[in-house]
This record gives sequence, C-alpha cells and structure tokens, in this order.
Amino acid sequence: MSKKKYSFPLERGFPLPGGATVLDRGINFAVFSRHAKGVTLVIKLNNSSNGSPALHELELDPKVNRTGDIWHIFLVTEKWDICYGYRFDGVTDIEKQGVIYDQEQILLDPLSHSLSGRKWGEDFPGGSSPLCHLIKHDFDWQNDRPLKIPMVDSVIYELHVRGFTRDTSSAVKHPGTFLGIVEKIPYLKKLGVTAVELMPVTEWDENDNVFFDPDSGERLKNYWGYSPTSFFALKAGYAARPDDHINEFKTMVLALHQAGIEVILDMVYNHTGEGGYQGNTTSFRGIDNPIYYLLDQHSRDYLNFSGCGNTFNCNHPVVREFIRESLRYWVIEMHVDGFRFDLASILGRDRQGHVLANPPMVEIIAQDPILRDTKIIAEAWDAAGLYQVGSFSTDVRWAEWNGKFRDDIRAFMAGHTNSVASLATRIAGSSDLYQSNSRTPCNSVNFITSHDGFTLYDLVSYNQKHNRRNGEKNRDGDNHNISWNSGVEGKTDNAKILDFRFRRMRSMALILILSQGVPMLTAGDEFGRSQDGNNNCWCQDNTSSWLDWDLARSNKGLLRFFSKCLKLRKENQIFRRHDFFSPHAGTEGSDITWQSLRPGEEDWSEECHTLAFLLRGKKNGEQKDDDFFVMLSGHHNKTAAFVIPPPPGGRKLWKQIIDTARVSPFDFPPPSRAAKRKAGDTIQVKAMAAVVLQSIPDA
Repeated sequence: MSKKKYSFPLERGFPLPGGATVLDRGINFAVFSRHAKGVTLVIKLNNSSNGSPALHELELDPKVNRTGDIWHIFLVTEKWDICYGYRFDGVTDIEKQGVIYDQEQILLDPLSHSLSGRKWGEDFPGGSSPLCHLIKHDFDWQNDRPLKIPMVDSVIYELHVRGFTRDTSSAVKHPGTFLGIVEKIPYLKKLGVTAVELMPVTEWDENDNVFFDPDSGERLKNYWGYSPTSFFALKAGYAARPDDHINEFKTMVLALHQAGIEVILDMVYNHTGEGGYQGNTTSFRGIDNPIYYLLDQHSRDYLNFSGCGNTFNCNHPVVREFIRESLRYWVIEMHVDGFRFDLASILGRDRQGHVLANPPMVEIIAQDPILRDTKIIAEAWDAAGLYQVGSFSTDVRWAEWNGKFRDDIRAFMAGHTNSVASLATRIAGSSDLYQSNSRTPCNSVNFITSHDGFTLYDLVSYNQKHNRRNGEKNRDGDNHNISWNSGVEGKTDNAKILDFRFRRMRSMALILILSQGVPMLTAGDEFGRSQDGNNNCWCQDNTSSWLDWDLARSNKGLLRFFSKCLKLRKENQIFRRHDFFSPHAGTEGSDITWQSLRPGEEDWSEECHTLAFLLRGKKNGEQKDDDFFVMLSGHHNKTAAFVIPPPPGGRKLWKQIIDTARVSPFDFPPPSRAAKRKAGDTIQVKAMAAVVLQSIPDA
C-alpha cells in the first residue's frame, strides 16, 4: 500500500474518551503514551474508490495534539469505515529506561474494539500486521438484562468456543463459532448448567506457535488463546462471518440469556502475547514498555511471573484504569455476566513484582460500581509459585477456583492415604479456606478438571502425561496430576477396566455436584471425552481438543448421570447452603453428621478410605428438605460395608437413589424403582463407588 498525507480537514481533538470515537462531525482519536516523542496516526480507508486503499499518515504535533500523556486528533469526515493504527517514535533505551521504539511498525490501539477481521488460521491480508477496525455498536438487545443468578444456585460449564462445536459430530451449521454455541443451547439447558465460562475470546494470533507436530511436521496452533494482543477486541476468527463478529457474539449472549444461561469470560490480564524482547511487538511494548510491563529495576529485563515472557503491570495507575475500562466495556456493551481471571495473583503484585497486602487492582474490580453485579472468579495463583487459594482477597465478592478441592477429591478417588479428613472439609464447603471475613461456601468454585490438565476420562485412564505431540518432547504440562489409570495405562478393551473407570467418573461427578460451593464442569467430561493423555492441549487444534459429540450418544449413560445429579442439586437446597455448617457439625442434631462404616464412629486415620455423611433437612423444627445419607469408598479393590443410621426428624425409611457402581439407568433409578432401606441395614459399597440415600416422608 502507498503512503499518503491525509487531505481531509483536521482539528486538535480531545483526550477523552480514549480510543476512536465516532461523532456526528467526524472521528476523534486518542491514545496514551508517556515516553514517545512523536506519534503518527495511520489510516486506511476501506471504501476507497481507486481499488487500492492507501495508508494515510497523520503526524501529531506534540504542541497541539497532546494533553498530558494523551495524544489526540479529530478527523472531520463522514467516512467511518476505516482501519487504523499508530506509529510511535522515540529514543530506544532498554538498559536505562526500558523504552523501545520503532517508527516503522504500525501498532494497535489498546482500546480498539475490533481488529481487521480474518477467519481462524488465516494470515492477515498480504502478510501484513493487523490494524484496528472502526465499528459501530448498533445491536438490538431486545431489552436484555443481566440474569443475576445467585452464586449459590450457579453451575459453571467451562468451554472453548472453537473446540465445543468444531468437530463434524457436533452437527451444527456453524461449527467452531459463537453461533455454534447458540445451536447447542438446548443441550446446555437439558444438562442443567447456569453459566458458560468461555476460554479467552479477545484477539490473539493463533499462528504464532513455534512448535511442530513431531509426527506430521505440521506447525501447531496457539489454540487456547492465553496470549492476548488486545483486551477489548473480540476474536473475529470465532465468528461464522468475521466481518460481523461483534454482532454474532451479542447474538450468542442474548440467546443464552433468553435461555437462562449466563456468560463468564476468561480474561488474561497477567501477560500479553508480545512475550519477551524477542517477541512480536504489536501494541503495548512499542507504545510504552515501562508503563505496561513489569521490568527489573536494574537490568530492565521482563519480570516473568506469568511463565509467558512478560508480566502486565497491573497496579500501575494507568494500567489499573485500562483494565477497569476493559471490564466495563464487556459488561456495558457486550452484556457479559462475569469474569474468571487467569493467574489472578499477578493482579496483586506491585510495580516491582512484590506481593501487596491490599492490592488496589483487586479492590477496584470488586468495588467498581459498574461491575457490582458481575461474578468475579480468581485463579488464585501465578507461575512464580505464589499460591493464594483461600487468601486471595478478603472481599466477599471474590470467588476462587478451589485448587485444593481438585487435589483432595482426586487424592481420595485415587486411593491415597491420609485423604479422608481433607475430603470431608472440601465436601462441607472448605471452611478452612473461606470461613472468615463473612465469606461463604459460595466463594469456592469447586472443580476436579479444567481446560488445563487431564480430562475426567484421562484422570482415570493415565498415570502419566502423554504430551509428545505438543512438540516439546513431553517436557510441557504439569507432572503432578494425582491421577490413577485404574489398572492399565491408556486405551484398553478390557471390559472390567472400562467399567471401573466409568464408576470412578460417576463417583467424582457426584462428589463435585453434591458438595457445598459452586460446581464447575469442563465441557465434554459429562460424556467421557479423552485427550489421549495429553494434559496440556494448548496447541492441539484438532480432534484431540475438539469435543466428540458421538460420545454423548455412546456414553449417554454417563451424560444422563451428570444431568440427574445436577437436577438433584437444583431441587434440594440442602446441597446449596448459603452458610457453613455449625462449628459443632457432627454432633447429635447438627446439620451434618460424619461417620465411617458405622453410625457414631468416625475414622480420620491415615489408612482409612471410607467416609459417610448425613445431611439433615429439618431446620428450626420444620422439614425444609429431605435428608440425605452419602457413602463414599476410596478403596482400590475392596468393598466397604456401611451400616446406615436412622433418618432424622422422625422419618422411618430411606430410598436408595444412587449407586455409582451400577450402570445406567440403574445407577440413578427412577423414584418408583428406588430400593427402600431402614436403619441398621448394611449397604455394600464397591471400590471407588458412592451410594446415596434419600429419606422418605411418612405416608
């Protein structure tokens, strides 16, 4: 493209709001840079009449077009279908100041709502860098309002937008897109989830991966998207029509809301895709490197608490405001309902990387008036070893991914010793972590699997990770999986092993769904999807990561079990407490009573592998809910004989509603076929199984 001076009328412009603002008379551009000595606005008119759009260069006069650290200019024009970017000029001095400028590079506006669109996997036209694309927000929201589903009633379903429907087995018209999710809404409703948590949907370059498949030699993709180039711009490659991706996303959100399902976004404010100094500069580094990133005070190297080459400077006042405006945009304009913050502990580091006692960024997110109705969920650790599960924030608004729940349930269901006491604590809502500062079990987002790590099927099928296809000689991914292969590593035709694996999956699903706190499922676990033992599929844009919807049919019994457990949770408030059990839990008359094999006999010893608990539905003398008695066995190959207690509150009988050792539909039979049990009966619970009883109201 040729470069031309822009010939339309120009005015000084104004510094706020930032970004590009379309007004009646024209467009205002405003961009932050403290250390740049010069800024040039670069414009491409998309509707150019000569067939070869030119890049128009507008050099900003620092005496006229600068207010403080904001550079700005106003274009008097009726044309708004344009793409734009900026060139920044200044002294490059990494060693002393950490600044780096290259006037030849066209950089992205960090506040842009859209980049030049392209389909997934395509390069930008002509091999050029992306430009910002000016758009108008004119979607008809049809009076859409936030659902505000209470955390206590929430069930979160984590999914990858592309992988959810990309496989042909999904049978959708628009596979791998926002519209593909819309087509699966009836499935999500039937399953029983209340929110979808979307893995990153802001723009990144899926083609920036430097690793190759060792078998095919094919260059791998950056599939997951945890390498953002923007925190405002939506991923155009996730749309059936990349030139209309904003409206497609809004269509998806509206449809989900109309179905009673919320939308939570996974936001990656801990680092960007620019990486270290050898990485590809697209925006922040070339605009103001020492403002946007944490740099060593002496060497000016990047501090790398993210494990991805750089760390975003989240508690710099300028960056704090930038993050706040980004979150507000997604709530106000895109109608999302909440956020999960990747490696959120980085939000609590100061400008030198030290851990703050009261991080301003964490407080701002919790207390911002626009964000007050949103769900905010922290992944309360970072890649430098900071682990804050239970201590990320004292603000009651912050929920956390409860990594200890994941580890403790995995340990018990892999037959580890010294796991029963921890299991009980997690089932009861993790009071050791959250019973302070008025927090509740709802501050705990419980999960056993997530996108990062083994799927549920692989958790019961592999002892070791099998990541060779990632091109890093199996060095990537976590080595601490707390998994057990059930007797055979990987794929097998052994019917007994397969039956045992499905039993263990059902048992873990039951523990997850019936524990106090907010359950989170990983897409595909409900019908037993596998990644062939790969526990780090960040680069696998293929059937390893795509959901195989044929499994929803072949493993329909497992899917039915998940759905039935979620329905049981929804129908019984006893599994969705607003508060913790009393400090005297376990005593006569308390809401929960623990036992091992016999009523009144607890066993918290290291060698114990059995746990049972009774939940009382009677409160304040009134039967608010049915009573439940749950029996769990963590033995590898031994049946446990539990003696059941009498139903509390004067009821006489139990009905056996769940036995995870049985196959569908007998694992969760219809109420009319549930066997009746009475106090003193002995129930045989097979290895790695769970049995649930529900009290029967007197006739």
